[in-house]
This record gives sequence, structure tokens and C-alpha cells, in this order.
Amino acid sequence: MIQVRGARVHNLQGLDVDIPRDRLVAITGVSGSGKSTLALDVIFAEGQRRFLQGLTPGQRSRLDRWERCDVDLVEGLPAAICIDQRSGSTAARSTLATTTEIHSHLRLLFARAGSVHCPGCGQPLEQRSPQAIVDVLLGLGEKRRVMLLAPVVSRRRGSQVETFEQLAGDGFVRARVDGQLVELTPPPELDPRRNHSIDVVIDRIVIRQGLGARLQDSVELALRIGSGRLVISVETPEGGWDDSLYSSRLACADCEWSAPPVEPRTLSFNSPEGACETCRGLGQVIPEGEQAQDGDADHCPDCDGTRLGELARSITFSGETITGLCRLTVGDAHRRLAEWLAECEEDESPRAIVARKILPLVVGRLGYLERVGLDYLTLDRRTRSLSGGEFQRSRLAGALGSGLVGVAYVLDEPTIGLHAVDTGRLVSCLEDLRDQGNSVMLVEHDLGVLRQADWIVDLGPGGGRNGGRLVVSGTLDDVQACPESVTGACLSGRSAGEPRVRRSTDQDKAVIVRGADLHNLQDLEVMFPLGVLCAVTGVSGSGKTSLVSGTLVPSLIAELSGGGTGVAEVAWVGEKELERVVLVDQSSLGRSPRSTPATYTKIWDEIRGVFARTRSARAKGYDARRFSFNTDPGRCGECGGRGHVTIEMQFLPDLVVPCPECDGQRFNPETLRVKYRGKSVADVLSMSAGEAVGFFENHPRVVSLLRTLVDVGLGYLVLGQPTATLSGGEAQRVRLSAELGRRRRGSTLFVLDEPTTGLHAADVARLIDVLDRLVDSGHSVVVIEHHPELISSADWVIDLGPGGGDGGGRVVAVGTPDDVAKDAESATGRVLVDTWADAIPRQL
Repeated sequence: MIQVRGARVHNLQGLDVDIPRDRLVAITGVSGSGKSTLALDVIFAEGQRRFLQGLTPGQRSRLDRWERCDVDLVEGLPAAICIDQRSGSTAARSTLATTTEIHSHLRLLFARAGSVHCPGCGQPLEQRSPQAIVDVLLGLGEKRRVMLLAPVVSRRRGSQVETFEQLAGDGFVRARVDGQLVELTPPPELDPRRNHSIDVVIDRIVIRQGLGARLQDSVELALRIGSGRLVISVETPEGGWDDSLYSSRLACADCEWSAPPVEPRTLSFNSPEGACETCRGLGQVIPEGEQAQDGDADHCPDCDGTRLGELARSITFSGETITGLCRLTVGDAHRRLAEWLAECEEDESPRAIVARKILPLVVGRLGYLERVGLDYLTLDRRTRSLSGGEFQRSRLAGALGSGLVGVAYVLDEPTIGLHAVDTGRLVSCLEDLRDQGNSVMLVEHDLGVLRQADWIVDLGPGGGRNGGRLVVSGTLDDVQACPESVTGACLSGRSAGEPRVRRSTDQDKAVIVRGADLHNLQDLEVMFPLGVLCAVTGVSGSGKTSLVSGTLVPSLIAELSGGGTGVAEVAWVGEKELERVVLVDQSSLGRSPRSTPATYTKIWDEIRGVFARTRSARAKGYDARRFSFNTDPGRCGECGGRGHVTIEMQFLPDLVVPCPECDGQRFNPETLRVKYRGKSVADVLSMSAGEAVGFFENHPRVVSLLRTLVDVGLGYLVLGQPTATLSGGEAQRVRLSAELGRRRRGSTLFVLDEPTTGLHAADVARLIDVLDRLVDSGHSVVVIEHHPELISSADWVIDLGPGGGDGGGRVVAVGTPDDVAKDAESATGRVLVDTWADAIPRQL
């Protein structure tokens, strides 16, 4: 057992819990109950900290500091690995293939078993003999000054003292170090922390007749010292030197082009030896005068976006280059490499023997990527362009292929962005990870996953200050039998309410999108009815986001603004009543350290007005501006209204501590003396949205704005919490709350991308009520969604598919949820049928 005693991190209230090891454990509870805190900030953080304690002080100094969390005891904890959804910190060159280490294995395969071709003519490269290199030298013409050099060190870190001593001992006098000629005695002093290249000078000559024998000896010596390579450096008329690399192993006689020995790094766009020189391995060229941001760059014209240099692009295996292979989807690459493996089984050539050792590793990892529902992604897909769920599942596939044993894997809602039809395959992968001898813990809301878990830890009973306590810990039957468990009520069907009555869809009131061909969309014509709740569904990668966020939204905005044509053609059925389009997505709410849910939703403007109208504030002449922590004169002068200060620690990470002047309260003492019902503005910022509803009961406008947060499932959210700390799902619901709180005029189309992200099953019903409220107010709502309950509650469903990637991009079914459920080709329809069938017996 993993024993946790007295956990007090965030809203955990001295939590005691026992979690079985080597099991598939689901940690669940309503939104804000403390699930992620227990899994990530206690179990993972403490497991990671203890593992890092075993490193040397020098190794630990290169890593981030891991502070001990506020917990009395954690025992029985193995080393922990967190597979979360944060991909923003990944390198710009990172791709799906590099994240899963598939690219590393492919580089080894192509380097050891591939065929090298001349980039110029495409012919297989041939070796140059020493005599052929001598002929090249003699062909330079008389009186040309030439140096023959042998490469001995290529971009290697260190002082290289032993190399210089060895060369001097062998009788050599000079070397070219990082482009500069130096004497070998005494050895040059090099920075050991930098990479260096060293070419030893074999001979310095002026070309003339009668030098054939000397050149022959020098070339053979250079090839021997340089391991089959030499550099001919010829003086130019301008006084510089022009280098040409020749190899006794790989060369094209027709093009007079030689290649260095092929190593795995030759095929790496993260290495200078393999990366395209123009884009430096990025695949894109940033236009001059622009910031280097994803999506703003031009396709690299030299490498065609493949990121690799010409030599790497000229190496083939079974007639395929590594760049061509990485442009395939996971599913296509899996089939291609499985065919290669089958072809090599009966082949005893050296090439086939090497392939038989490498290909099973790649085929296995591709199989895992398929099983976690990522078969539609291409291997060269940029990691930064993956959704949080896709990134997490790609890392899960890498973990499955690593073969680690005795590890605690912690996953944060791995089913986010995953269609219900793929959830079973995901759980099968998690079970494999468990069966390898690991503990698997996942923060999860999906009822299907909870039913397949070995053990469930349910926290609650509410969110925020009403959470952080253990409701029940046990098997599925234990949780279903617990009367205090909201999760148990959802699992058993006790919480099922009355069936929702769907609105009838008016076919004469709609917007039609024609010619939608973004990404994998196949020239679609789709009708979106207005005045209803419309769900766009389909398996992962089927084109939902491309159709809605990438086509419908920009096309409608362009149409309504009169600013020209959008991504696709827009046509109206009936009157053109729509006046505004609002995309409520999951992107960050901004990076300002002062931004909070209260300020973003404009609730704080109303609350400042309440304090400004108090008797104390009027007596002192304070207006609403006084109660803003973003401006003077009310905010703390020391921290500028942030509530904390940063202390620079030089060789240690910067330390963030509460402001010593205001003690973290953001305001100066004069402002804090103004009270409303015994509370200061700082006290109000520390309230949750749910608590503030009761506190401001006498102010209808404040209460109505606060209730929008409660209605979208954020009643636990503290009003003064920095928005930068919110999850993507929380940020989206704060946006939705802000829209609900606006005084709107005219018909609006609200577009939401997976609004159920991070929501407990009990909160999904409340979200549906909020969306219904918008529609009943005369607006239209389009949601991209996987959640069966929300899809079942929709008035109209547009189902894309039938598969992902190239296998998707088509309309499979349209109509009411009942219509879609009757369509045999629709994966969503099958899920709806299964969901309804499961719900009926549990309600009996």
C-alpha cells in the first residue's frame, strides 16, 4: 500500500488515504475536490523528490528544486513518472516521432542498414580511392596552395589535451582548431564546456609536376588518420581557404561529391550534422523582422519542411527515405514497417540482420500509438501543435514501450479529447502498464474508465473548501454503495434526472458552410441549424475542430464583419439574424500575474462599487478605483498589487514569498480598513465563488455574475486565484461565465470546444442547463464534444468520420441523437446506443 497521512496541500484537509500498489487506481471527485492535488502535488511530487535525493549534489544542481510537500507521512511510494498534458515546454524541433523515441530507432535503422545516394544525381554513392583523390589534387592546376587535413575530432566537448599530445607524439606539428591554425606544442587551451573540431595538418604544398608520389603518401596518411576522410583546403584568390571533404568510403564520381561516415546523428534534425543548414532543423524559415512564433513561419524551401540536410534526405531503406516515412500517419507507418519486418525474416543479409533487431521496437511503439487512439497523426507532427490529450497519450505510448517495472505512473485525465469508442483501447494500454509490474494512478471523470479501475479513491464531497476530504476508497461496488459519494450516485444511476425534452430543429433557419477543405476535410457542405444546441462529434482526428474552429468560425466572422471571404463559402437559410460569433476555447486567459477570475468576468468591478458605497469609504472620499489592486492609490506599494515578491537567489531558483508589507493581501492598510459586513476587499478575494453568492445576497447584480461561475461548475474557484494557474477546462468555463454575465443584444452563436473537459459527471448536467439557458435566450450553441451525455442532450448532431486523419473528414450522420444512433456507420451512434442501454438497468 501507498500510505498518505496528513496531506494539507492546497485544499486537502489533513487527508489520510491508503492506495494499493501495482493496481489501476482512479482518483476521482467533483471539480475542485482535490484530485489533481493528491495525485500530482503529493504522490508524484514526493516520489520524484525522493528519487532525486539519490543523485549526487552536482546532478541535483542541474535540476529544478523539489520542495517537500505539506504532508505528515508518505510510505510505500515507488519512483514516480507524471504523464500530464502540458506540451508547451517542449522544444521547437520536437515531433511525435521524437517524443516517443521512434525517430531515434529509425535513425539507427537508416544509418546502419540504409543505402546512401548522391543528392545530385540520385545514384548510390561509391568510395573514392587514394589515387582518385590524388588525381583531383593534380587537376587543381599548378601553383595552387593546398593543405591536406585529416579530421580527428568533430564537434566534441572537452579540452582535448590528450588528442593534442597524441598528435604531437606522432610527429605532427600543426592542426586547425575550430577554423584556426595552431601549433601543437604546447597544446592549445580549449574551453572544456564547448564543442570543438580538430583537423590535423598532414601536408602543405604548392601543386606542380612531379609531386605524384608525395601526394599519394600524404593522401593515404590523411585517410588513415582521418578514418577514411580527408579535407582538401585550397587557397582562394581573395586569400581565404575553400574546403572540400573527400572520403574513401562514400563518394559520387560523376558529381565529385563526398559524404562523411553516416551515423545516427546524420539523420537527426537536432544535430548540426543532420539538420538543414537553412532552417537549422526547424522546417520553417522565420521572415526577417518577425518574432519566432509557431505558425508564423514560411516553409523552408531547401528541405521542403523535412528539417534534414541533403545527405540525410538521400539515405533510403527499402526504397523509402526517413523523411517520407515520417510523413505517414501512425497507422500507415505501422503497416509499412510491419511489412518490412516480415520481408527481413527470411533474409540473412547484414542489412536484414540489423533491421530484425531494430524494427520490432519501432513496430511495437507504433502499435501502442494506435491503441491509444493516435493512428491518425503523422509522425512528423509538431509536438507543440498536439492537443493536451494527444500529447499525454503519445507519452503514454512511449511509457508502454520503455519496459520500466516498479514505477508509479500518474496520469491527469487521459481520456480528454478521446472519443468514447477509443476509451476501451486506452484502458487496455493502462492495464498493460499495470501488468508489467507498475502502479497506475489516473485522475479521471469518465464513468466507463472508473468502472474498469481496480480501485477508486473518491474525494469531496464538494469543491474548494468543501472538498479535500476522503469520501470513499475501495472497489467499484464500495463506491456505488456509499450514500455520501456523488461519484457513486453517478455510477449506480441514482443521480439520473428526468429525460431532457429536445427542441425541434427549424430547417428554415440555418447557416450552411460550403467547400470546407481545411486539413483532412473533404470539400464538405454542412448545415448548422440556428436557435438550437448543436453537437459536432466524431472519433479523434475526424476533422471536428477543423470544421468548426478552423472553418465555421472564421468564415462567419468574415461574413458578419463584411471583411471579405472566409475560409469557406457561407450561405444563409432564412433571415440573416446572427449578429455575433463567440469562440469559447481552452487557451490561457492571459499571462498577467494580477488577472483573476473576478477581474476577467468583471465581477470585481461590481464588488469595488459595493465597497465604494459603504459609509466608511464615502466618509474618506474613496471611489471604486481605490479598491483596485491594479492601480494606485489602493494597492500595496511594495508588491504592486501582486500579493507576493520575488527574491533572486543567484545560484538557486528565484524564491516567491508573500509580500512582507501587505502579508499577501495586495492592498495598503488604509484600503483594508474599509469593511463590508465585517470583510475587507482582501477577505472577499479569498472567498470562493459559491461563498461569495451568500455574502453578497443583497446585491442582485453581483449575485447574478457570481452565479454564472457556480452554474458552469466553478463554485469552488477562489475569486483572487491567478488565472495563469487555471486548467484549460477551467479557463474555458471562466470565459463562458463572462459571456453569460454580459448584457447582450442580438443573436449570438457560441462555439465551445469540448466544454466538458475536467468536469465531473454531476457537473455535466449543470453545464447542459447553462447551454440550454443560452439557447432559450435566443442564441445558438455549437459544441465540439465526445461526452455521451452532452451529445444525448443536443437538439442536432453532426457526426464526422468514419475514422481519423485521411480516414475522416466526411459527414457520417446528421440529425437528432436518435437519428445518429440508428446509423450503423456512425461510431458516435454506437456509443449512444451503448450509453442508453447501460443507463436503463441502473435506473430500474
